[in-house]
Amino acid sequence: MRRIALMNQKGGVGKTTTCVNLGAALARRGMRVLLVDMDPQANLTVHLDIRPDGVEKSIYDALAGRAPLRDLVRPTGTLGLDVVPASLDLAGAEMELVSAVGREQILKEAVDRFEAAAAAGGDGAPEPHDFLLVDCPPSLGLLAVNALTAVREVVVPLQPEFFALQGMARLRDVLALVEKRLNPGLTILGILPSMVDGRTTLSREVLAEIRRYFGSAVFGTAIRRNVRLAEASSHGRTVFEYAPGSNGAADYAAFAEEVLRRGAVARG
Repeated sequence: MRRIALMNQKGGVGKTTTCVNLGAALARRGMRVLLVDMDPQANLTVHLDIRPDGVEKSIYDALAGRAPLRDLVRPTGTLGLDVVPASLDLAGAEMELVSAVGREQILKEAVDRFEAAAAAGGDGAPEPHDFLLVDCPPSLGLLAVNALTAVREVVVPLQPEFFALQGMARLRDVLALVEKRLNPGLTILGILPSMVDGRTTLSREVLAEIRRYFGSAVFGTAIRRNVRLAEASSHGRTVFEYAPGSNGAADYAAFAEEVLRRGAVARG
C-alpha cells in the first residue's frame, strides 16, 4: 500500500480538495483508496458528506487506542474510495497525546496493524487498499508529525503566491527532520501547483519561479482555479461526481496519472 500525506502548514491551498479528488481519480482507475482525515477542522469529512458531530467513531478513537483502524473505515459515494473520518474530539487529541509513550508513532502503528490484517486475510479481515492518503492539518504539530511518520511520500499543494517559496523552505526543513529522526526514507513525491490562475501575471510569474527553483520536484500537472471544485465540496461530492466535464476533473485525472507514473519510476 502506497502511503501519501497531503501536507502544507498554510491553509487554503487546496490540500483537502486534492486529497479527496486524487483519491477519487485513483479509485476511478480501479485502485482501492483509503482517505484519513487528520485535520481537526474535519474539512475532508465534510467534503465527503459526513457530519463530524454525528460521527460515532473517528480517527481520534484510533489515536486514543479505543478502536483499531479497521473499525473506523466507511465507504463513500465513489466505488473503491473509503474514508476514516474526523470528529470534533480530534481538536483535543494533540494535548492528550503529549504525554503518550511513542506519541509520534501512534498513527503509523495503527496503519501497520491495519495493513497486516488486510494482508493476512481471513474472516473479518479488512479489505486491502492500494493507497492511503492522509489529509494533514495546516500546522506542524503532533497530528501532522504522526501523519508524516505513518507515510512514505509527501505531496505538497502549493498556491503560486508571493510567500509560497518562504513557507516551502520551512516545510522542507521539517520534513528533513522527521526523515532523520522518525521516518527514514520519507520523501517528497512532488510539489503540486494548485489554485493556479493563468490569467494573472503574478500567478504565472510565481509558478515559473517555483518550477525554476524546485525543478523536477514540481509536478507537471497544475490544478487550475475552478469554481466547480469549490461547488463540489459544498455539495459533499467529488468533482468527478459533481462536474465530470470540468477543468477540475481533467486536472485531477491528469494528476493521478502522474502520481502513478512517479510511483512506478521510484519502485523501478
